[in-house]
Amino acid sequence: MQKRELGRTGRQVGVVGLGAWQLGADWGEVGEDDALATLHAAVEAGVTFIDTADVYGDGRSEQIVGRLLKERPGLTVATKMGRRVAQVPSAYTLDNFRAWNDRSRQNLGVDTIDLVQLHCPPTPVFSDQAVYDALDTLVQEGRIAAYGVSVETCQEALTAIARPGVASVQIIFNAFRLKPLEQVLPAAAEAGVGIIARVPLASGLLSGRYDEHTSFGTDDHRAFNRHGESFDVGETFSGVDYATGLAAVERLKPLVPEGMTTAQFALRWIIDHPAVSVVIPGARNERQAAANAAAARLAPLSEPTHAAVASVYDELIRPLVHHRW
Repeated sequence: MQKRELGRTGRQVGVVGLGAWQLGADWGEVGEDDALATLHAAVEAGVTFIDTADVYGDGRSEQIVGRLLKERPGLTVATKMGRRVAQVPSAYTLDNFRAWNDRSRQNLGVDTIDLVQLHCPPTPVFSDQAVYDALDTLVQEGRIAAYGVSVETCQEALTAIARPGVASVQIIFNAFRLKPLEQVLPAAAEAGVGIIARVPLASGLLSGRYDEHTSFGTDDHRAFNRHGESFDVGETFSGVDYATGLAAVERLKPLVPEGMTTAQFALRWIIDHPAVSVVIPGARNERQAAANAAAARLAPLSEPTHAAVASVYDELIRPLVHHRW
């Protein structure tokens, strides 16, 4: 698989990684054996970067990834911290960081975590120098090798990119979220900050497998968070209402080249942007993990195809999301 540098970490990672939210919670039940099989299939297909968080299944995802690390050393693993407590800026202290980090290192079974990201904290946190000083301390103590941030908005991303110690920014970027193209991706490329593209399939909408009859279980965020009841609504279907998303996907399907699935088309669209270090689709089974990784081997999309994707966005999606994030 093609590799790119993950920003200021200095690490080379496969351009398609794996997001491990599904393996923890909020996407329906995934058994531990199935989760491990999914991880192994991803690695076999060339994935070298795995993204998880301490809040995914309250540590379950980290623990499962930790089991993989014992069998497959040499992978780059990123986790996130901060969402297990009340979301107030005063919670983002060095003492809390150490405690959260101790728990994550135990879950992952490592002394030093490759990359730790603040997990979409309150906006004022991104401008607090004491927060970055505390993160620098974690690096100095050998607890983490590098740190980054996961953000909801482009402005949060730009604030973080300006900080010299920030190695990477994780942001929602897909065919339903084009705003990062305007400033975030150029700023990251100029600063040498990595971009981790999350929610690349808009919670599965861009896979083309759903229709108006699709139902989701009560333990699936695509059922319980459609209006932001539990966390930022932008994390579910990229903040696009379900019916509009389905209509947009129908407009995109004719653009998919022969031999490429709709999901691979959506991933390839992201990979075509060189400022993206790694895209992190989730997967619930071995087949999905292998198919996602295969997108890295497909030919880039044509300029007219990229223009057509932008046209669908401008007509159907932009009025709903562009001003919000």
